[in-house]
Amino acid sequence: MSTDIAWLAENWAQVRQRVDEACFAAGRDPANVGILPVSKTFGPELIRAMVALGQRRFGENKVQEIRDKSAPLADCHIEWVVIGHLQTNKARDVARLASEVQSLDRLELAEALDRRLQSEGRAIDVLVQVKTSTEPTKHGLPAEQLCDFLNALRDYPSLRVRGLMTVAIQSSDPALVRACFRQLRELRDRATAQGHDLPRLSMGMSADFPLAIAEGATEVRIGTAIFGKRPLSAS
Repeated sequence: MSTDIAWLAENWAQVRQRVDEACFAAGRDPANVGILPVSKTFGPELIRAMVALGQRRFGENKVQEIRDKSAPLADCHIEWVVIGHLQTNKARDVARLASEVQSLDRLELAEALDRRLQSEGRAIDVLVQVKTSTEPTKHGLPAEQLCDFLNALRDYPSLRVRGLMTVAIQSSDPALVRACFRQLRELRDRATAQGHDLPRLSMGMSADFPLAIAEGATEVRIGTAIFGKRPLSAS
């Protein structure tokens, strides 16, 4: 690996070590917690460097970025994961390009995705995004609607529901942040008791993933700690 991207390998190794340490502190097996590199706002060259480090799955907030990056990276056979709020008019591109959606939060979107996926002859994994924070900027299905929503999703065969996702409150109080993750785990447990198979919990980002791991995260979404700070103009 060239020296100009050696820092990326070092960042990746440090993140993996920190995740492992958080697992050990929580009495969990690190093999049960995956890392989804979040490549939003970063160019194909850095993603290609991560591919050289053995990564194939990348999280993106915007479908436009997946569309722009997928062509120059076609030879890398990347699995694109949509983690940002998704408009129904993007369903066509998602059906063609994405391998997974972690931000499914309403039936209108489920219908649009299922229709487009069936026309493509594909099925993808999805996670239901639940709103566990009171912040108005956060997206997600209201917690009290989860079980009805999961039942309704059974009508959409191209959507393989694998688990839940959330974005915790942005707070300096660890108790408030951890409460968001705990709520998602408890919602999953209640849904499981009602017959839903939801093995995955995607929760935790660069600033809070140890708390998420302590509450049962099976995957953490890490951007800044791997790729560095994003441009000021990035949303």
